[in-house]
Amino acid sequence: MAPQHTPALPVLGSRKPSHRERVADALRAALIAGELLPGEVYSAPGLAARFGVSATPVREAMLDLAKEGLVDTVPNKGFRVTAVSEKQLDEYTHIRALIEIPTTAGLAATADPVALEALRPVAQEIVTSAAAGDLIAYVEADLRFHLGLLALAGNDHLVDVVQDLRRRSRLYGLTALAEQGRLEASAEEHLEILDALLARDEEAVRAVMTRHLGHVRGLWASAPQGAGL
Repeated sequence: MAPQHTPALPVLGSRKPSHRERVADALRAALIAGELLPGEVYSAPGLAARFGVSATPVREAMLDLAKEGLVDTVPNKGFRVTAVSEKQLDEYTHIRALIEIPTTAGLAATADPVALEALRPVAQEIVTSAAAGDLIAYVEADLRFHLGLLALAGNDHLVDVVQDLRRRSRLYGLTALAEQGRLEASAEEHLEILDALLARDEEAVRAVMTRHLGHVRGLWASAPQGAGL
């Protein structure tokens, strides 16, 4: 398990997220990274102890995740993580590729260099999290980076769609990659994307994004034993 904390996940706008929202973001990241396993039942007090927070915001956050279909409530026990099938993951990834690759590539011609440079600390945070093996921080920073890029295209609905797809994805192979010291190489692709955008090289952006999203059903996708996927 990564360091016990609830990393902050700033929103794209100016509104500061509530404590409940910050806890929900950390729990989503744990789901995506496979640190909370499909089919397992987790109690709010148990998760609270694991994340170093009180049980109330955890319980409230898990109810939010239940509304999103990411967990099911189990009366008098807690919450069961919803399983995601290989077919569903393939469909999510296909839709993401159709949206994210051309949209990000198009930013090579339109994005403000200052706005792009503002995302460099987030890209570096991804690399740092990968080196530390902190998968929750890695997933959260990755989400901020890609949604931040897409926001520069000026289509809020597109950002919402991709955010939902990313939250539903599962990257069960991250743990093994981090343990093998191979996650940093993938993390550095975020810096490659930024550099290609700043160079106004649309084809290079497209190539890196295609390789990067390919990891979702490749390097990052190995299902955990017993996950029933």
